[in-house]
Amino acid sequence: MITISDRGLLALGICAAIGLVALALCLGDPAIGPAHAVQALLDASNPLHTHVAVVRLPRALLGLLGGAALGLAGALMQDVLRNRIAGPEILGVSAGAAVALTAVAVLAIPAPLAALPYLALFGAAVAGTAVITAVGPTSDPTRVVLLGAAVSALASGMVIALVSLGTEGNLPLLFRYLLGSLSERGWPHLGVVTPWLIVFIPVALILRHRVAALALGDDVAAGLGISVVPTRVMALVCAAVLTAAVASVCGPVAYVALLAPHLARWILRTASSRRVFVLTPILGALLLASADLVSRIALYPIEIPVGITTTLIGVPALLLALRRQDHAR
Repeated sequence: MITISDRGLLALGICAAIGLVALALCLGDPAIGPAHAVQALLDASNPLHTHVAVVRLPRALLGLLGGAALGLAGALMQDVLRNRIAGPEILGVSAGAAVALTAVAVLAIPAPLAALPYLALFGAAVAGTAVITAVGPTSDPTRVVLLGAAVSALASGMVIALVSLGTEGNLPLLFRYLLGSLSERGWPHLGVVTPWLIVFIPVALILRHRVAALALGDDVAAGLGISVVPTRVMALVCAAVLTAAVASVCGPVAYVALLAPHLARWILRTASSRRVFVLTPILGALLLASADLVSRIALYPIEIPVGITTTLIGVPALLLALRRQDHAR
């Protein structure tokens, strides 16, 4: 159950998200004051309406929704595998989705925008199935992560091979996509990903009690009446769907899924999965939306792919997580 302190943190996080959206509407070229941004948002005849309502608002909302989904995917994977460095990018799920979408772009496969989440999910499922099959019956989380890293490396090699087949015209866009980017994403992209997230974000939150039991160990979870294998499969499928949906429109944005649960544990000063799950989507949303804002304005007019910004934050966090995990053993 959420405590008063947790409710305060949630309220603070929601206010921060609203503030980020306001900043995203105001900052850029042209820079707009808050009052003018509101006017431009509400008045379709305003010359700035396109900048605010068509370009900046859907991009900011996509950053928030995508970050929330990735944060929950990371929390699910870390708890069901009982490994604090597990995540879509570590276990090959993101790379598998990238292979499928790269093939569509390079080979000019006529796929509608609405079909991209299915293609990304197929690639993620193939990579995830390869890891699960290779792992076999073992529950050793270290072995899972090592095999996931191997599958991810194989998928990355396939991406590079596909990229080498590309033309000069699509290579710049392809490289930008593979690094993860929210550039030129609008309402159609938000419309594609939103139905998936509306369904599977609540599913992830519903699963949090069972996943919390799995985090204590399979024997403990079974003693509490949890069906271990079905719960683990459902959680991993949910995490894969959330990751693939975001990757289909934003590319494989790195380290948000890894970092958001760690930040939640650090802020709450607890490893309780039930509490962490409530705060993680808020933190994931803030991470991706703020990283995208920085990527958009830091070196303007040059825009940095958001995946680079999240990697610059996430790699030190991963090294710190590895060090803390080693000390905990």
